Order: sequence, then C-alpha cells, then structure tokens
Amino acid sequence: MEFEPTTFALEVLNFLVLVWLLEHFFYKPVLEVIEKRKSATDKTIMDAKDIQKEAEDLKNEYQLHLAEFDKEHAKAKALIDEEIVSERRKRLESLESEIALERKRRKAIEDREHSELQNALEKQALKLGSRFASHLLERISGPELNAKLIEMAVVELGVLSANEKEALRNALKDSGLTIELISAYPLDELQRTSITNTLIKLAGHSLNLDFSEDSSLKAGVYIKIGSWVLSANVRDELSFFGRNFGHES
Repeated sequence: MEFEPTTFALEVLNFLVLVWLLEHFFYKPVLEVIEKRKSATDKTIMDAKDIQKEAEDLKNEYQLHLAEFDKEHAKAKALIDEEIVSERRKRLESLESEIALERKRRKAIEDREHSELQNALEKQALKLGSRFASHLLERISGPELNAKLIEMAVVELGVLSANEKEALRNALKDSGLTIELISAYPLDELQRTSITNTLIKLAGHSLNLDFSEDSSLKAGVYIKIGSWVLSANVRDELSFFGRNFGHES
C-alpha cells in the first residue's frame, strides 16, 4: 500500500477538525457539567459538614443539658431524701410522744382503778369489820358501851377528811335546821355538850339539836342532818366508823 500524502493530510485535517469539534461542542460542555457537578458535590459536602457540625453542637448541647439535668435531679433527689428522713424523724417523734402520752394515760387510768379498787376494798373491809364488831358488841350493849361509842363518834367527827368535812358543812349550812340526835340511852349534859360543840365547830354557826332515845339502836347514836345520816350505833353496824355515811335512802 502506497503512502499518499494527500490522504494523510486529509486524515490529519479530519482529526484536527474532530478535535476542534469535540473541544468546542462536546468537551467544554462536559467540563462545564463536570465542574457544575463538582461544585454541587462540594456544596453538598460543605452542607453535610455544616449539618454534621450543627449535629455535633446539638449533641454537645444536649449532653450539657443532660449533665445539668442529672445534676439537678441528683440535687432534687438529695433534697427529697432529706425531707423524707426529716418527715420520718418527725413522725417517729410524734408517734413516740403519742405512745408516751398513751402510756401516761393508761398508767393514770390503772393508778385510778387501783386506787378505786383499794378504796373499795378498804371500805368493804371497814364495812365487814364494822359488821363483825357490831354483832360482837350487840351482846355486851349497855350504857358503858353507849358512852364509849358516843365518845368515839365525837373523836371521828374531829378527824374527818377535807371532803367529808365539806360535805357535812354543806349539810349544816342552814342555821334554822333542826338536827335529830337519837341515842340508845339518855345522854348526860357533858355528852350533849361535847356532840353539840363538835357539830357547831364543823358548821361554823349555832345549831338546833333535838335529843331523843331509841333502844333499837342497842348502843351508840344516830344523827340526822336533813337528808344526811351518821349511824354510829350497833343496830346500823357502826357504819359511820367505816366512813359509810351520806344521804338517807
């Protein structure tokens, strides 16, 4: 095959034209597209980096807020725990105080019940003792026993408790009241004077006494002050000496 310069020249010319065409109508637009895509990619990457930075900032801010929240939560929990402990202590103290008061109240009730029981037993013992003494003395009743019982009654009137004296003073407060004094045997002047003076001392004013006798008393006296009675005699089992006196039933 022979080399033809003309053909070679035409081929070269065609190549150069093709290159020019490619450069002007294909390569530049492709480069422009590539450049635009590269710019868009770079922008996307920059935006992604900005978004990533914002996300990191948000993450750091969230972690900071979370740390602050944990700190505040721990502080609030500590305060609540302290309040719970304080409230528990207060309730325990209040409960202990209530228990102490309840113990005092129960002890007071027990002491009162014990005292009432003791008083009741003492009264019962005195009543039984008076009844026994009454049955025993009934066999030896006479003027001598009568005088002795009157003497004992006068002594007992002088040693009454404050409450008993107050009760008798209230019964004797009416100066116009006539007091009935009944004895198993007639009383002599000394005995009448002794009883009268003792009652006047209790009343604090003069009194009217009506003396009489009743043999059924066996020995001793029966004093009636209005609705009040003092039975210091054998028939009534010497109830006055057992502190068993009060309103007449």
